[in-house]
Amino acid sequence: IAEAEGFEVEFKPLGFNAAVQALEAGQVDAVMAGMGITDERKQKFDFTDSYYDSGIGMGVSKNSDITSLSDLQGKKVAVKLGTQSATYAESIKSKYGFTTTTFEDSSSMYQDVMVGNSDALFEDYPVLAYSITSNNLPLKMTDHNENKTEYGVAVNKGENAELITAFNNGLKKLKESGKYDEIINKYTTNASENTEATSILGLIKTNWHTLATGLWNTIVLTVVALIFASLIGIIFGLMKTSQNNIVQAIAGFYIDIIRGVPLIVLTFFIYFGIPQAFEITMQPFVAGVITLSLNASAYIAEIIRGGIQAVDKGQYEACMSLGLPYSKSMRKVILPQAIRIMVPSFINQFVITLKDTSILSIIGIAELTQTGKVIIARNLQSSQMWLIVGVMYLIVIVLLTKLSAHLERNLK
Repeated sequence: IAEAEGFEVEFKPLGFNAAVQALEAGQVDAVMAGMGITDERKQKFDFTDSYYDSGIGMGVSKNSDITSLSDLQGKKVAVKLGTQSATYAESIKSKYGFTTTTFEDSSSMYQDVMVGNSDALFEDYPVLAYSITSNNLPLKMTDHNENKTEYGVAVNKGENAELITAFNNGLKKLKESGKYDEIINKYTTNASENTEATSILGLIKTNWHTLATGLWNTIVLTVVALIFASLIGIIFGLMKTSQNNIVQAIAGFYIDIIRGVPLIVLTFFIYFGIPQAFEITMQPFVAGVITLSLNASAYIAEIIRGGIQAVDKGQYEACMSLGLPYSKSMRKVILPQAIRIMVPSFINQFVITLKDTSILSIIGIAELTQTGKVIIARNLQSSQMWLIVGVMYLIVIVLLTKLSAHLERNLK
């Protein structure tokens, strides 16, 4: 459609719920992720013409005896957050006596049923059919196909009218040319089996460039965030050791607030909350750096406070007896000794921040964890891919730990 109408498309791999939040916050222009056109959603969004008629299918393990909703009594059903499938499951679970487990993405739902943690799943019918066929999953579909709905592209109400017009015109051209039917048949009627390698070595060979890029983005995020975190942390760390009680209280308040907010909440607030409140657009990388910088700065401030207070009090008393002012005593005597004490803790904070980057996958940053999710969404080889991703994290973290131990020995 973009090719037919002459506009460019940039895809952001967000989960369904995160994608809707990103649209509401103005971080993306539109959502096209199995977005069912409903009266409730029409109150908040404008939709294009329908590009596909869908329904909700039920998937179960190949060896399962479940064939209908009545067989779900006492069972667990996997659903995807924010979707019509989840809403549908919630509306009937009391009637049929099952419980639900909510996931962020389709691949996690499928894996949960495949390993036996859930007994069934509800998913958009064409997505479920294509995933099972193309990836040769040990799942099957029941005859259940409920809640017929139309798919459309959603934009914020009253905005991006030109995008809706372009999409509708392009969709009409595709249907007239026969290209639309070719695409639909490819992913529904004639879905071919995924031939991508499934062994660990095969997956590495196929995806090494993508994984390397994800690792590089993880390291860049960590380094940039820690530079800003160190600057902020030094300021608040010195304030925490100030002789002025008001300055100490301000620093303590900042540290308590930042350390008291879960990182995932801080991420959502910065990426979704601030842009929506101030009607601005923020790139995911910028939001990620701000999030990690604020989070790490509170811990670095405490590292600095602890390092300064770990220096023998006699050092400061000696400075006072020699008539050195507080600022000069800190700069010339206390801090040089404190830095030596703090170096291992700084490297440990680097390791923690490196691991914290995985949280940023929820806003679509292509760091290592998000890269793994994208690959798994394509091939559904979760056990092998998470092992590969875990080993990559482990190698980097072990190297940093060894560096920390080496520096600590030398500094002693």
